[in-house]
This record gives sequence, C-alpha cells and structure tokens, in this order.
Amino acid sequence: MMTPSNVTEPREAPGTGKTGPGVRDAIQVLTLGLQGEVFAIETERVHEVLDLVEITRIPNSRPFIRGLINVRGKVITVTDLRTKFGMAAAARTVDTRIVVMEVRIDGEPTVVGALADRVYEVTEVAAASLEEAPRIGMRWRPEFIRAIGKRGDDFIIIADIDQVFASEEPAPRGNRLEAVPGLGAAA
Repeated sequence: MMTPSNVTEPREAPGTGKTGPGVRDAIQVLTLGLQGEVFAIETERVHEVLDLVEITRIPNSRPFIRGLINVRGKVITVTDLRTKFGMAAAARTVDTRIVVMEVRIDGEPTVVGALADRVYEVTEVAAASLEEAPRIGMRWRPEFIRAIGKRGDDFIIIADIDQVFASEEPAPRGNRLEAVPGLGAAA
C-alpha cells in the first residue's frame, strides 16, 4: 500500500505521550528556580508573574498553602511549590515571585498563585530534547514531573502542574510556615 508523499507518520513528542500532526516541535515554558533547580511550567498555564506581596494566612490550612492575596479584586490562594516538592522551606528574598497560573483540580480549572524562589525567563524547549523522568534517582515524586528537557548543557524539569496540585499527600518533609523566620504571612 502506497502512502501519499505529503502525509507524515504520526510521531510522539517525547515525555508527553502525544502523537499526531498537532504535536509541536517545541514547548514554550516559564522557567523558575526552586532550591537551585530549574523547573518549568508551560506558558499556556501561566497568567502572570507578581512581585511578592503580603499574604494573608489561612488558619488550619494544609502545609503547602501559604494564604491568600488579592489580584485586581480576585482572591487567589498562594501555595508553596517547595513544600509540594518536599524541599525545605526558605526565607523570602528580593527574587521571590508569585506565579499566577491555572491548574485543573478535580477536572475544574482553578487559578492559584505559587511561590518560586526566582523566575528566570520564558523560553522554548525542543520537543526532541524531552525525556520521561527517570523512575530512580529522582528527588521528587515522578508523577509530578511531566518530562526532563535538555537545553544546552542544562536540564529543565518540566512540572506536571496538574499532578502537583492534585496530590493531597503531604510532602515527604513536614515543613510548616512557622518553622522559618521571615516566611510568615501577614497577620
């Protein structure tokens, strides 16, 4: 059976499990730093990046919830990605940012803010450089990692942000907001 010359075989974008003609050659991501590691979130999920503002604490909230902020009249829950990834809490710095993004929680789109140690840039990562997260040797839960991308000599950890927020399990380390001076929210 002959295949027309203008038809290409479906291909898989590494680390995505997606095939077909709609598969992109690169993904556009926002890169951010957490404990010296470079993570990325697809830009189609990111609404905006905010300078750090006062966060109003929510009593008796889960350890990864830092509180609430007001963004142009809309109340946004702020989370700590460090806690979700089981990293030690850190004091805020002049580089700390809040990444406002859309995640799917129980199938519903939800806008949340996530603390990041710093935000680097918006960049493209070639689909050909994406690989599945290794099952061994990772510090983070593998379901939190959509893929590992390579850019130059550096690795970029592409987070599966829906899985990160879908998890109700506490982070491996029990870090609480009160444990780190300077990380507390407004009273």
